[in-house]
Amino acid sequence: MPIPYKTRRRLALFVLVVGLPAYIVVAVSAVAWAEARWGVLPWWGSVLVYVGLGFLWIAPMKPVFIGVGKPDPDAQPPEQK
Repeated sequence: MPIPYKTRRRLALFVLVVGLPAYIVVAVSAVAWAEARWGVLPWWGSVLVYVGLGFLWIAPMKPVFIGVGKPDPDAQPPEQK
């Protein structure tokens, strides 16, 4: 069952305003924990980890963001003057 357009817009805004900052805090904390446990990665290793984590949040959120920037497909067409 597809998510209605208005719900997707609201959910996308919520994810960007609340979810993404929370994910960033969790990701940085997880990397800091891993570095404290196993040692500091070389600079290129850290870049790869952060780039990977940067793309990781996109996968489950892709259906929410598809079509959000387009006009509402269920809206009434504007009246012609």
